[in-house]
Amino acid sequence: MKFLKVGRVAIITRGRYAGKKVVIIQPLDTGSKSHPFPHALVAGIERYPSSVTRRMSKARQQKRSKVKPFIKTINYNHLMPTRYTLELEGLKGVLTNDTFKEPSQREDAKKTVKKALEERYQSGKNRWFFTPLRF
Repeated sequence: MKFLKVGRVAIITRGRYAGKKVVIIQPLDTGSKSHPFPHALVAGIERYPSSVTRRMSKARQQKRSKVKPFIKTINYNHLMPTRYTLELEGLKGVLTNDTFKEPSQREDAKKTVKKALEERYQSGKNRWFFTPLRF
């Protein structure tokens, strides 16, 4: 689909991560051998950072600014695109279909995603992406 491009922020509508925000890393319109349907490789936030105030100590602020990410292949039918985009330059080569075959590769990919998302959160950009949906 022409609007599900790299960097597009979407919301998952079904399953374990329903209501969570994700960023599309690699859209696969034609599908693949293992997943013969249009899908996307996405990286999202499983646990959002907590709110932080000035009165908190630096250590507490660091602890509350942590993000728990997830990576997943998701059918286009279960994605709701938003108007927002998120440029994560470092994640393009990290996630591929081969990443999901080996658990150690998956963990490494998750660590790089976590680092990139926390960096983006600390910079103060894309505030909407780092707030949980209220519904």
